[in-house]
Amino acid sequence: MKRILIAEDNDSNFILMTYILKKYYEYDRARNGKEAVEMVDKSTYDMVLMDIKMPVMDGLEATKAIKENHPDLPIVALTANAFDSDRQFALMAGCNDFLAKPVSSEHCLKTIRNLIGE
Repeated sequence: MKRILIAEDNDSNFILMTYILKKYYEYDRARNGKEAVEMVDKSTYDMVLMDIKMPVMDGLEATKAIKENHPDLPIVALTANAFDSDRQFALMAGCNDFLAKPVSSEHCLKTIRNLIGE
């Protein structure tokens, strides 16, 4: 089963993501960007779902750091800010795609399948 790292500091958003993913993927949680970078360096993941607004290190900084050592690892930005500029910043940081919160399960799973399959 494929493994996804969910980088999310908000408990309710994390619970929503686990509800969406639990039938199809294994997952771990990072509570901030720094933790996400450390976890990706220590373990193998097929994808990262990256919240953009997090403490310690935000998702854009974390994405840049992860892509330096793991350029082929798909990262999908998750953010409540759904402006075109936010999408552009995420893509410029190295994210492969962008999902606006609240995330619909159908759209989330389709995005994941497009990048890593089931």
